[in-house]
Amino acid sequence: MLIKCPNCQKMNRLPLERLNEKPICGACKSSLLLGPIEADQASFKEILTQSKLPVIMDFWAPWCGPCKMFAPTFQASAMKYGERVLHIKLDTEANPVIGQQYNIRSIPTLAIFKNGTEVERISGALPPAQLEQLISRFQ
Repeated sequence: MLIKCPNCQKMNRLPLERLNEKPICGACKSSLLLGPIEADQASFKEILTQSKLPVIMDFWAPWCGPCKMFAPTFQASAMKYGERVLHIKLDTEANPVIGQQYNIRSIPTLAIFKNGTEVERISGALPPAQLEQLISRFQ
């Protein structure tokens, strides 16, 4: 899969089996996990099954105003907790099958996965303090 470095913005090719090895950018050597990772239909299931870390999934769409307002909060959380909880974004407009499969009815929706199984779901954009409380329960 390709992951954009949150520090230098360079694209890095990362085999999904190395996701748990605290991968670093080939260019600047920063952690690749300190920013949200964009998932697609091909990588979604593999991320959930390969990750030994809990995963917080942000189901969003580019036309959604609340999603755009929540994006900086999710970004800040990934920078703070990214090596303890994977922050994944999934565009439900570009990946409608996954949105249907997970019964996503409103966006943004946050879902927490542990060992590939969904353990909690919250609809709506959360303020930073509530997002931190949510993440603290699963890290």
